[in-house]
Amino acid sequence: MGRLQDRVVIVTGGAQGIGRAYCQGLAREGAKVVVADIDEQRAGSTARGLSDEGAQAMALAVDVAQEHSAADMIGAALGRFGRIDGLVNNAAMYQRPAVRRAPFWELTVEEWDRVMAVNVRGIFVCSRAVSEPMREQRGGSIVNISSGTVHSGTPMFAHYVTSKAAVIGLTRVMARELGDFNIRVNAIAPGYTQSLDEPGDEFLNRLRQVATVRCLKRVQEPEDLVGAVLFFCSDDSAFITGQTLLVDGGSSMS
Repeated sequence: MGRLQDRVVIVTGGAQGIGRAYCQGLAREGAKVVVADIDEQRAGSTARGLSDEGAQAMALAVDVAQEHSAADMIGAALGRFGRIDGLVNNAAMYQRPAVRRAPFWELTVEEWDRVMAVNVRGIFVCSRAVSEPMREQRGGSIVNISSGTVHSGTPMFAHYVTSKAAVIGLTRVMARELGDFNIRVNAIAPGYTQSLDEPGDEFLNRLRQVATVRCLKRVQEPEDLVGAVLFFCSDDSAFITGQTLLVDGGSSMS
């Protein structure tokens, strides 16, 4: 039996890339996986793949930035599985759709608001929605995905970096407020990762360039992040909350 046998875990943005790797890793550990994504077709494909390998999985179409959509996601997961033990807040604007790189003074308010709506409000509304059943069952784990860019201050990405810094602050507040209910809240800050199914030359070149300045000099793959998610979703981290784990091969150490 796996570490997460029969536990129910939702992964937002779980249809492809890093999110799909999370879903696969959770399923290998025995979890019942809810693949939630704005791309319903790809979510269905990922869920079918998990089911074909013997896991219990369901796909849900969700726009994490919309309160009603997040509430519907939680309701559907409860309707299918009866409980929710984990939420991985992975959905974000970065590569899909791509966030425009520009000096902060060239960013439009609309661009800023769009990134914040998904990357910050999305975590807020999804976590708020899942907190009710978790508080009732007095237990659960929420894993928020931040970014190593918060530590490096990556230029030309002010909207994205700021949104991911906000995730760390929100994680700490949620950990304080949910601790009395035995709900743990932690964050993972990935480094620059090969997250695309069909990466272009520019993206691949950037991945290779970043790899040269890491302590571990290779391209970071989605599977490199799965262990951290499994750790925070399982009892291995039963007495850990409010923490941010930087997983970037040693690109930045602080």
